[in-house]
Amino acid sequence: MTKKNDEKLAELTADLQRTRADFENYRKNVERDKAFLAAATERRALMKFLPVLDDIERAAAHLPEELADNPWANGIVGLTKKLEATLESVGIRKIAAEPGAKFDPNLHEAVASGENGEKIAEELRAGYMLGDEVLRPTMVNVD
Repeated sequence: MTKKNDEKLAELTADLQRTRADFENYRKNVERDKAFLAAATERRALMKFLPVLDDIERAAAHLPEELADNPWANGIVGLTKKLEATLESVGIRKIAAEPGAKFDPNLHEAVASGENGEKIAEELRAGYMLGDEVLRPTMVNVD
């Protein structure tokens, strides 16, 4: 081979190596974007269940005493537990917000505040986490 052919071969080899590296970077970026999109879609879908769970929990919490032994009413309460268990099975868990617990602005959303605003007085709406990410903060009154 001539020197000119060797230079052309080296140039083409370098081009091929750059093309391979570019393609590998592209493939990694596409995989990362797909994973991000899948996670975002999952979060959006799961968020749509939370208001339904809120409504069912409110209905169960206001069950009239005369219906305490009613099979239909007990089915509604059971539905709440089943939906909570289903959400837990996909990694969603409730954020603790017991009265007297310390208020954490990363986990709780205060809608009314007392004098010092350090302790939770009342939970108004449950908050949820997916792994380490807050899906929806707990809505609370603080003292």
